[in-house]
Amino acid sequence: QVQLVESGGGLVQPGGSLSLSCAAAGSSVSINYMGWYRMTPGNERELVADVTSGGSTHYADSVKGRFTLSRDNAKNTVYLQMNSLKPEDTAVYYCNVRGYWNYSPIDYWGQGTQVTVSP
Repeated sequence: QVQLVESGGGLVQPGGSLSLSCAAAGSSVSINYMGWYRMTPGNERELVADVTSGGSTHYADSVKGRFTLSRDNAKNTVYLQMNSLKPEDTAVYYCNVRGYWNYSPIDYWGQGTQVTVSP
């Protein structure tokens, strides 16, 4: 069985920084995709940033130059460093992990963590 453990988030003033982490824990698990998405009330969940097992990283245009995604393959953990935060970054952030567990495909979502950017 695979468990996702999210951490980070919270309240920060505009221009501040926060970091998020997401770890996929479990034996016999092979992760080939990890990403962060966010959702605000009344809107669909949108991609913030993701990374494949080959190391290819993608960012939403709205966060390019401000957010940095990194991955520790040995720990099956992905980190999202968020700098120069803006009020419009306020959302619930969700980790998404895809891969295989005991040779069966998996597609797991974290429980979500609130990020609030406000004076």
